[in-house]
This record gives sequence, C-alpha cells and structure tokens, in this order.
Amino acid sequence: MNASQNLLVELFVEELPPKALKKLGDAFAGVLFEQLKAQGLTAGDSALTAFASPRRLAAHVTVVVAQAADKAVSQKLMPVAVGLDASGNATPALLKKLQALGADASAVAGLKRAPDGKAEALFYDSTVKGATLVEGLQKALLEAIAKLPIDKRMTYQLADGWSDVKFVRPAHGLVALHGSSVVAVEALGLKAGNITHGHRFEASVDPVVLKDADSYAATLQKDGAVIASFAARKAEIVKQLAAAATKVGGGVKAIEDDALLDEVTALVERPNVLVCEFEKEFLGVPQECLILTMKANQKYFPLLDASGKLTNKFLVVSNISPTDASAVIGGNERVVRPRLADAKFFFDQDRKKTLASRVEGLGKVVYHNKLGTQGERTQRVRAIAEAIANRIDVGLVEKVQRAAELAKTDLVTDMVGEFPELQGTMGRYYALNDGLSADVADAIEDHYKPRFAGDELPRNSVGVVVALADKLETLVGMFGIGNLPTGDKDPFALRRHALGVIRILVEKDLSLDLSAVLNAAWDVYEDETIQIAWAKTQSEKDIKTQQESGKGGVVAYGHSRRKAEENARAALADFIYDRLAGSLREQGYSAQEVDAVLALKPQRLGDVAKRLAAVRAFAALPEAPALAAANKRVGNILKKAEGTVEVAVKPELLQEAAEKSLAEALKTVGPKAEAAFASGDYAASLQALAALKAPVDAFFDGVMVNAEDPALKANRLGLLATLHQAMNRVADLSKLAT
Repeated sequence: MNASQNLLVELFVEELPPKALKKLGDAFAGVLFEQLKAQGLTAGDSALTAFASPRRLAAHVTVVVAQAADKAVSQKLMPVAVGLDASGNATPALLKKLQALGADASAVAGLKRAPDGKAEALFYDSTVKGATLVEGLQKALLEAIAKLPIDKRMTYQLADGWSDVKFVRPAHGLVALHGSSVVAVEALGLKAGNITHGHRFEASVDPVVLKDADSYAATLQKDGAVIASFAARKAEIVKQLAAAATKVGGGVKAIEDDALLDEVTALVERPNVLVCEFEKEFLGVPQECLILTMKANQKYFPLLDASGKLTNKFLVVSNISPTDASAVIGGNERVVRPRLADAKFFFDQDRKKTLASRVEGLGKVVYHNKLGTQGERTQRVRAIAEAIANRIDVGLVEKVQRAAELAKTDLVTDMVGEFPELQGTMGRYYALNDGLSADVADAIEDHYKPRFAGDELPRNSVGVVVALADKLETLVGMFGIGNLPTGDKDPFALRRHALGVIRILVEKDLSLDLSAVLNAAWDVYEDETIQIAWAKTQSEKDIKTQQESGKGGVVAYGHSRRKAEENARAALADFIYDRLAGSLREQGYSAQEVDAVLALKPQRLGDVAKRLAAVRAFAALPEAPALAAANKRVGNILKKAEGTVEVAVKPELLQEAAEKSLAEALKTVGPKAEAAFASGDYAASLQALAALKAPVDAFFDGVMVNAEDPALKANRLGLLATLHQAMNRVADLSKLAT
C-alpha cells in the first residue's frame, strides 16, 4: 500500500537575518517542493505552505506518497555497428555496457533498434524503481539548504567537537513528519524527529512535540506561543497596529511602510503591539528626521494625525506579552529618547551656519576620482542648469543658479552625515531657515526627484531645471569616463537617471530638444577641461609607439580623444532612447510601434506619445500594410543607390504614366501631410498618406527604377526619395512591415 499523507519539514535554527527571512522561507519551501515533485513524490493537487519565523524555516506539503511510481525508461546504448558484429552477436563493448546497467547477455535479444541521426542505435528498455520518500526527501532537503539565497554562511562546530558545517545560522533541530511518522533524513549534522521548540520565553511546553504534520501550526501556536506563518504573523501585526491606533484616538494612524512591516514580522514570533510616547518638545525637529530614526534604528511605527503630521506617540511591536507591560513601554521610551535628542542637537547645530557658508566645504568632498569634488560638480550642475533655464524662461535663471549652487550643501551638515537618506529634505528646511524663497528651497529638495519608479516629479520650474541638470551632469560625466552600467550592476544609478530625464522632458512637456540639453551638458564638461576617457579608442601604448616612430603621438592623442568623445555622446543618446523604448513597451505599446517612432530619434520626447497614437491609428488603416511594405522597399532601393540621391523631381524627365501619377499624388498629399505634421497633428499627417497606396502600387508595377538612361534613373530615385521623406516624418513606417 502506498497511501499518500501530508508532509512537514522544519529546520530549527538560531535567529535568522530579519531582512532576508521572507525570501529564505519562500526559497526553502519552494525548492523542497519542486524537488519532491521532480521525483514523482507529489500529486497534481499537492499544495505547498511555507513557514518562516525568526528561528525556523518550514514547509508543509499535501498529498505526498511514501514511494514514487516506477518509471519505464528507454536508454540509448550505442550505434548498432558498434554493439553488434557482422553475425549479429553482441560485442564486448555492448556486454560491458549492459553489465553496467545491471543486465546480462540475455538482454541482448530484447534490445530495440531505432534511427539516431544518420545511423541506427540500440536502445535498452527497463523499469526504474520509484524513489522512496526517505531517499527523495533526503535529496530534496539537501538541495533546499544548498540553494538558499545566502550571501555569507557561518561555519560552526557540531556537538561531537570535531565536525563543522556551514549555514546561515547554527541549526539545532530537524523535523520531518509524513502524517504522524518520522521520515529518517539528516542535514547539517542533525537527525530528523518530531520535536521542535517554541518561544524563548513564553512557550507553555518545551520541547514542543508534534503529533503529526497537519497539527504543526496549531501546536506551535498553542504550546509554543509561536505564529509560524510569516503571512499570518504579518496580518496579526497589521490588525494590532490598527487597533492600537484606534485606541489612541484622534484619527491617528500608524505610518505605512511595507519594508518595515516585513522586517518587524521577521523579528517577532508572537507579536504584541504597545503604545509609547516621547516628549512633545522633539516635535520641533523636522518630522522626517524623527520618523527616520524611529523606523531605521528602533523599528518603531510612528503615529500620524489625520493631516499626516507626526504625533508624539508611536507603536512598538514587542515579542513578549507580560501581564504588566509598563516596563516594556518604559524601556522603549527610554531607548528612543537619546535618538531623538541627537536629531534635535544636529538640527540646532546645523542651523547655526547658512547653506551659503557651506559651499566652500563641498570642495573637500570627493565626488569621483576622475571627475573631481562635489564643489566642482556643483559648478557644472549650475552651468548646465543656467543653460537650460535660458532656453525655457530667462526669468528662472537667477533662482536656478541659486538653487543649483546650494543643492548639495546639506551633504556637509551633521544631520545628513548621520542620516544620508535625508539629503535634499534637510536642504529645504535649512534653506527656509536662511530666508531663501520657497521656490529655491523646494528645488533643493526636489532636484533628486524622481528617486525611484513612480516617484513624483519636482513641484516647480526651478526644481525641474535643477533636477534635469543634476541628472545630465551625472550621465555625461560617467559616460565621458567610460563608467557605464554592465548587466545588473549600475552603481551610479545611470538607468534611473536616464529615466528621470525622460520623465521630466515628457511629463513636464518641456520645449527642449534632447540633443540640445545633452549638448549643453557635454559643453560644460569641455569647458571644465575634464578628461574624456579616450583609451578605448586608442591606448597609451599605441600613442607611445607613434611618438617613438615619429608619427605624431600628440596629434593621435587629440584625434583619439575627439573620436572617443563622439562615441561617448552617441552612446549616451542611444542609452536614453533604449530606456525610453523599454518604458514605452511597459506602458503597453507594441515593439513595432515603438521601433517605428524611435527609429527617427525624435528630439521632443513630449511628442512621442502623440506619434505612437498616430502610428497605431495608421496601422489600423486598410492601406497601411501595403504602404509599410512599399516604404521598406523604397528604403532598400535608396540604400543600394550609388552616390547621393537628391530629394527632387524634374517633371520633364517623367515618362511613364505611373511615375507621373505618383509625382502628381505627392504634389497633393505631400503638402497636406507636411502641414499636419508642422501643426502637431501626427494622426492626420499619417492618414493623409493613405491616398498614396494606388499610385505607389502602380509605380512599382509599371516603372523600372534602374533605367539605362542615367538621367531617368536619377530622377526616379529622386521621386522615391521624395516619397520616402513624405512617408517618414512621423515614424519609420518600414518598421510596421511584417
């Protein structure tokens, strides 16, 4: 009898890293289940439940059999010519192979012949006995442990005093139950049993004896005072946080932070939410400082009032539930007080110096060893921002210059030195304290935006300009020295900066060409005489060789550097368009639509969405497939043409009726499409092209482009060039051809 029962596996360990606990729990259970499934020990309706608490990783799998079903296997042995001699008898090589598989010469008669490529091969059919649960679980358990996403593993000694093992934390217990029966597996020097341990302080029974696999969670909660499920524990914390906030009253609400919630869930085994408070005098410190220190250092949940303003109360998720919680509450209040006092001290000290007085200090902070200090970087950002402001609104220049000059000064304040996450935020508070205008203060905070996907953009025009300049300075500098992202490594967040530039240009619909803002940034770097990394084009060794041979190494240096800068400029533009393409595809546009529009490298990124909508509408026209195919054909003809093709038609050289008809159609359609394009009505511009289908089809059916007469050939190529130009103002329609 091979009855299926539910399986429970638990690894009991010392406290696991809280920020990694959820990932560890999911990985342990997931790999275990997949390995059991691969060995045929689960059923189609088997279900997995993962458990993870600070001191345990566990998995519950339903419908697990004691032994997998036997499997019929057909194994290729060798080519017939190798396995059988001319008389059809088995060769020594075949007999040796069969022996290795546990068969003898009697199996030769049962071998099958089947084609295998160009030759015929011998195949041996056998039945492989299904894995037992002990064998299968042992393999699955070791695999689950080996594949845990652990950056660093501890090496610790086992109880025998001689052996050692490596794991994320020392393991002290292993449970493996199939129904109520223990599965005899081993791991990390431990033998499986039915005994585990509960809460360090509040378990009513220790050790906790598990009756069977299905009673695991309930028994741990009842006897061990542990909520084993990560999801259930998290839900309980959310429930208690809401209840505690309601009890405080006044419409207060615990701050929402899913990462903090996950971390706290990974720190407690049976949560107990308590209300604490601190002195109201600390509320004079910017609430971002207080919230950050409470969340980051103490793992507390600050309480906000209905308007989002911080109150002097906060919630603590305790791991113990004493009858009298006053000592726990008092202890947490006592611990947080010095943290808040430090924040108040930093804030008070920082306000004794103006931001303007800190500008000089930026010259002592290294930004990058090839790009200078933060002071030098600030001057570049200021120059780029000034150039952009002059293009948008000269009335912004003075405020933009001031904001750019002071944007990084909070980096040398005590508060940001302690809490780097507050850069920009504290700059705004200190700017207001110095009496600067709200526009400048907001720009100092907002110039980092957007910080992440979905983040808001700067709230005013000054902030928009400085944010754009800051991101362009980073991109140009890093591309200039060849410090590009590779794979998943992007230490300077260049992908995020590129998306920030795109979002600002698109969503703010700025009247700026992408090439113009990029050139403004490149020009500033040239003015600052920053060395462009030209070594990829020509190494120093090559130049030295040229100098020694008298071939002009200095000239080669200058040429090589210019070439490298041209390459860097092109690479950065391509990088931004690549990020734009990815973003557009994520928004639901097809790859064909995106490729068609971005093939022209449109300079006004704010127009891209309108172009895409126009392309989508054009593609729905019945004439679209034929015109897209014709456009592709025209492009190929023009690419193969020798010399330069002029976009012009001489009417007196038009001979065939079809080419005259196409020329006349272009005279009518061309101006309409051009006028619509110039007015920004891209849909009308493309739809006007539908009238060209018939004359274009007739042209290719009845006209020989490569005529023997050079003048006729040149004129027909000019006609096609005119057609190509008219068809590809909004997008490269050849990209729509299938």
